[in-house]
Amino acid sequence: MNFGLRSLLFGLVFASGAWASEPSAVTEARWWKGNLHTHTLWSDGDGFPEMIVEWYRNAGYHFLALSDHNILSQGQRWMTLAAVTAKAKGEPWRGAAYVPRDAYADYLKRFGPNWVETRPGREPGSVEVRLKPFDEYRSLFDAAGKFLLVQSEEITHQAADKRAIHMNATNLMELIKPRDGATVRDVMNAHLTAVEELATRTGREIMVHVNHPNYKWGVTAEDLAAVVREQFFEVWNGVDNDNDPGDAHHPSTDEIWDIANTLRLVGLKAPPLYALATDDSHDYQGNKTRSPSGRAWVMVRAHHLTPESLIRAMRAGDFYATSGVTLDDVRFDEKARRLSLTIRAEGAETFVTRFIGTRRGVKIEGQPRRDAQGKVVETTLDYRAGSGPQIGEVLAEVKGLTPSFTLRGDELYVRAVVTSSGTPAVPSVEGEFKRAWTQPVGWSVPAMR
Repeated sequence: MNFGLRSLLFGLVFASGAWASEPSAVTEARWWKGNLHTHTLWSDGDGFPEMIVEWYRNAGYHFLALSDHNILSQGQRWMTLAAVTAKAKGEPWRGAAYVPRDAYADYLKRFGPNWVETRPGREPGSVEVRLKPFDEYRSLFDAAGKFLLVQSEEITHQAADKRAIHMNATNLMELIKPRDGATVRDVMNAHLTAVEELATRTGREIMVHVNHPNYKWGVTAEDLAAVVREQFFEVWNGVDNDNDPGDAHHPSTDEIWDIANTLRLVGLKAPPLYALATDDSHDYQGNKTRSPSGRAWVMVRAHHLTPESLIRAMRAGDFYATSGVTLDDVRFDEKARRLSLTIRAEGAETFVTRFIGTRRGVKIEGQPRRDAQGKVVETTLDYRAGSGPQIGEVLAEVKGLTPSFTLRGDELYVRAVVTSSGTPAVPSVEGEFKRAWTQPVGWSVPAMR
C-alpha cells in the first residue's frame, strides 16, 4: 500500500471516529440522547445534511436518524442553487417578518470547496450543487461511543379513504416503497410487513413508529390499537401545526395514547404502545419557527451506541420522551410495584409529576364525537363514562424531584408525565412548558378486566 493511500485511509478512519474510544469488556447502561425524525434537502427540509447533523452533534445529541419522505440519501443527486434558495423561503410560523439565510453560502463557508461540489446547470447561467449521500457524509461525524448517524425513511402515504399515514422506519439499508391499502390500518400493516421482510432478508434491526397521529387527523386511537404489531408512536412532535394538543372535537395525542393502550390491554389482549417525542425538523434557514431543531427527543438507556443496542432497549421500554425535562433515573420495581423517577434540577424550576393510568373494570364502549351542529366527527371515539373507572385517569400528582407511585393492584398500567415550570429552549405554540413522558409499566398480557 503506498503512503498516499495509507494516509487517506487513516484520515477516513480518524474522521469517522472509529478509534475515538476503545471497546470495553464491561459497559454499564447509560442514557443516550437522540432524535428519530429529521428532514433534509433530500426531500422537504431546507438544509444540507452535513449542516443539520453538525447542529445536532454540537447540541449534545448522541444519535440522529435522517428520515426523508419516501427516499434514502443514496446515489447521485444534484440540485440547482435556485432550488436550494426556494426551499428556504417561507414565513415564520408566528407571523414575524422572514429573515432569510443563504443555505449554500453557509454550507460552502463551513465545509469548503474541497468538500462542496458544484457544476454548471442545464439552464444557462445556473449552478448545481451535489447533495452528498449518507455513506459519504456520515464519515465526517460517526464517532464510537460519542455520535451515531442512522439511515431512516419516513414512509409517507395515504389510504384509499384519503386519510394520511406516515411511518418512520429506522436503520435501513434499502428504500421501502409506500404500500396501498383501503384504510389506515391496512396501510400500517402493509408497511410493517414490508419492514419485517426487509429485516429478515438483511439481518438488521429495524424499528418502525407511527408519526404525528393528529396530523390532518389521520390516525385514530382505534387504528393504533388495532394494529398490534406496531409498538411505537409519537406522543409529541415538534411541528407546530400537527395538532398534538387536539381541539374541542379531537383528543390530544396524550389522550389517544391512553385510549389505544386501554383498548389493546382490555379488548385485544395485546401489549401497550410506547411513545416517542421527536423534532420532525424541516426548518434550518432564517427565522422560521414551524419545525426547527431542538424541540423534542428521546433518551434511551442502552449499553452501546449502536442501532441494535438502541432499538432493543426501546423495544424493552427502556427510554423516555422529552421536550426538555431530564430524568436521571426511571425505575419500576416489579416486586414492590413502584414506579420511581429522579428528575434533574434546573435552576429555580419546579416540577409536577402526574401518574396516569387506567384501572380494571373500565368500559371500552365509545361513542361518536359530534360538532356544535351535532354532526359526527370522524375521529377517535369518546370513552368518557359517567361513573366508574375512566381511561387515562390521573392516579396521583406529586411535586418535587423524586416522585414515585406504588400501584394498588387494580391498574391496567401506569405511566408518568413530568411538567416543569420552565419553558422549552426552543419554544412551541403547542407546548408552553417542558415535559417528559415515561413508558407504561405494571401491565400484563392478557389483561383481566
